[in-house]
Amino acid sequence: MTLLLEPTAQERFDRLRAAHFPAGRNHLAAHVTLFHALPGEEVDAVSADLASAADRPAFDVAVTGVRSLGRGVAYTLDAPALAELRADLVRRWAPWLTPQDRQRHAPHVTVQNTVEPAVARALRDRLAAEFVSHRVGGRGLGLWRYLGGPWAPVAAFPFR
Repeated sequence: MTLLLEPTAQERFDRLRAAHFPAGRNHLAAHVTLFHALPGEEVDAVSADLASAADRPAFDVAVTGVRSLGRGVAYTLDAPALAELRADLVRRWAPWLTPQDRQRHAPHVTVQNTVEPAVARALRDRLAAEFVSHRVGGRGLGLWRYLGGPWAPVAAFPFR
């Protein structure tokens, strides 16, 4: 499950990901993962919860910095509304969540991964040197099905 971003921000992050993610491993558009694994057999309940969660005004997300992933680079994000929305879903979905999805959430957009650490450090340093904090719009929630690399969209839940 992801946060969907306004088109201008999505296009910018997609360009960065296309430029810096190893092509043979880049099966996805840039994204903000909120949950990694939800039970497919509960898709109707998940969809109903997402429709309810999306019944709210759209909100901005602060892009606050550039973060090392060791073998990659991500932009860090911060939004109290996003943290609140996710915490509510954690409470609703507690019995279904994997250990990964139960842990503290640090929203980010990965633009590079699975490269040598020196390559990642160089990109992080370059992006950090030119970084200016800014805000992007969150436009809704996305539900996806994992296909062993790529994802297939299941549904989008736009904010009102």
